[in-house]
Amino acid sequence: MSSINAKPYESAPAARVAFLGLGVMGLPMAGHLAQAGHAVTVYNRSPAKAAAWVAEFGGASAPTPAQAAKGAQIVFCCVGNDDDLRGVTLGPDGAFAGMAPGAIFVDHTTASADVARELAAVAAEKGLQFIDAPVSGGQAGAQNGMLTVMCGGDAAAFDTVKPVAMAFARAFTRLGDSGAGQLAKMVNQIAIAGLVQGLAEAVAFGQKAGLDMKQVLEVIGKGAAQSWQMDNRGTTMVDDQFEFGFAVDWMRKDLGLVLDEARRNGARLPVTALVDQFYADVQTMGGNRWDTSSLIRRLK
Repeated sequence: MSSINAKPYESAPAARVAFLGLGVMGLPMAGHLAQAGHAVTVYNRSPAKAAAWVAEFGGASAPTPAQAAKGAQIVFCCVGNDDDLRGVTLGPDGAFAGMAPGAIFVDHTTASADVARELAAVAAEKGLQFIDAPVSGGQAGAQNGMLTVMCGGDAAAFDTVKPVAMAFARAFTRLGDSGAGQLAKMVNQIAIAGLVQGLAEAVAFGQKAGLDMKQVLEVIGKGAAQSWQMDNRGTTMVDDQFEFGFAVDWMRKDLGLVLDEARRNGARLPVTALVDQFYADVQTMGGNRWDTSSLIRRLK
């Protein structure tokens, strides 16, 4: 069975691209690029995963980011954090060393705005372009080719990348200069954190009150309380099931970036800071890999 779901691809000129990082997000994203007709070379720290991707989608794999990036017009990347990102871009084996002048590096990692600006400056010194482009939509969005992508960087480079990236996106939007994409992703995570906690409290309250919470969610989901989280995670909260995507460990990493940035810019985030500590409680309960809706476990 394919690791991605079929998507009607809009026609875009075939491009020679690389994709670095074949995790739960990167693997299907790279697959959509290949199925859209682009020539894709992949790199992954685990060569076996790269070989498996090639067996499924075709294309090629390379032993280093630099070799994967050689000859690519666009190099896409989706790794874990700031340090992972530096590891695949910098140094003799990093992607920047293999990219030709004028090539564009597109980073889908959720990372800091600082590292986006840092790497954009390094890229510019080498005659390259850098777009920070974190995504929202989770594993299901990656598999369905329906991610929302928030971008920062040069407008002309963005315009070059967009028709290619739409292979795995439903929205691909430039929000400003380097770092703007990462800052927008932080806004996204702030909004989600408070919403999930509110939904968890609502479900737990209704259960304590003896209500049929699936029926209640169906009713209130037609009114002002409706949200993506309610539609997609409400009934699984009721069923005590938490195997549906974005893990608590990843959310804590993201909220750490948010809180660091807030300390720098002076934003007040009392609810976000509190929910971050609630997620720490879930980690203590052994829920590191549970999805983010597992906040309700604290309330039982």
